[in-house]
Amino acid sequence: MSDADFPLIGAAAVRAREAARVLRTLPTETKDAALAAMAQALLERADEVLAANAADVEAAAADGTPASVLDRLRLDPARLAAVADALRELVSLPDPVGDVVRGSTLANGLQLRQVRVPLGVVGIVYEARPNVTVDAAGLCLKSGNAALLRGSGSAHRTNTALVAVLTEAAEKAGLPAGSIALLPADRASVGELLNARGLVDVVIPRGGASLINRVVREATVPVIETGVGNCHVYVDASADPAMAEAIVLNAKTSRVSVCNSAETLLVHRDVAFLPRLLAALTDAGVTLHGDEAAAQAHEGVVPATDEDWATEYLSLDMAVRVVDDLPGALDHISRWGSGHSEAIVADSARAIAEFTAGVDAAAVLVNASTRFTDGGEFGFGAEIGISTQKLHARGPLGLPELTSTTYVVTGNGHTR
Repeated sequence: MSDADFPLIGAAAVRAREAARVLRTLPTETKDAALAAMAQALLERADEVLAANAADVEAAAADGTPASVLDRLRLDPARLAAVADALRELVSLPDPVGDVVRGSTLANGLQLRQVRVPLGVVGIVYEARPNVTVDAAGLCLKSGNAALLRGSGSAHRTNTALVAVLTEAAEKAGLPAGSIALLPADRASVGELLNARGLVDVVIPRGGASLINRVVREATVPVIETGVGNCHVYVDASADPAMAEAIVLNAKTSRVSVCNSAETLLVHRDVAFLPRLLAALTDAGVTLHGDEAAAQAHEGVVPATDEDWATEYLSLDMAVRVVDDLPGALDHISRWGSGHSEAIVADSARAIAEFTAGVDAAAVLVNASTRFTDGGEFGFGAEIGISTQKLHARGPLGLPELTSTTYVVTGNGHTR
């Protein structure tokens, strides 16, 4: 299979493959200098990036795009500065390439080392979040990979401007041409990317359920699957009322359009402060979709259906269920959760231990908001997404997760 089989992405994929051979051998200092130059260029050329973004936001609003999606799409000077800072943070992080995962000397005298190496060419398919363009490019470059970026049509002006800034700065700093490429924002380009075995080493989807499902269903290229965030907060009977209120409000309302915001509140039936907790949510503008017990605790609760338990709202909506006990909470999460982030608020060490052992998720948070499931908050720097799969990488996809390994076997004339 050659680049001629992929008319939309083939030329970019071939250039990326050539660039990847150079990137895998570049010293950390060269990669870090390029990242710093890219960050500075974003600030120096902020006006053109923000102008392109304003055009994208205006067009999306005119098309009736939901407010939560517009929020993801929108850049302003502060957000762009934060994107540049994320690149600078990558400079300060250790380069995973060359790290020895494990090593030993075998009984026959052979020296065995498992060493981290770049994946090669990484394709990222994502929706209307232009910050992902920069985060993904920076993470791929620091970990020695070439990046093929396929953003959404709604952000194409912004992404085009961002990639123009990044590629110019990176190449001036010594990175090979083709290290970063923006693919056409049409459906056919995704199909080509997903089937470009031999040119692309791995594809990572980042977006809603329909996008992720398409990538997983159609790809012949290996996929690192990120997932939607149907996240839960369970408030145990032993929970401190003030702590529970603060955590639930933060998890739900601090930023509703992101995958680590909480969508369902599960409350032990013995929690006496449930009316106060639900009132705090409604006072914050949250529409509550609850079971009968929740409705009895607060008059503002509307009846919930199975669809509510399954929904990633990404809005000021929250499902509420009163459960008989902790096993009941675990049963609910097992049925409806997406394996992203699950939180418990409790003072009981036994309840905490049972919850952390019994829940199946990429991140389990104890007396902390689900909003902490984030590469930056974990100290990983920027992230490409939150992996909810169980192979190779799970949780925030940072630098080590963008590497594979090679076994280096050193002998002294050994034969078998």
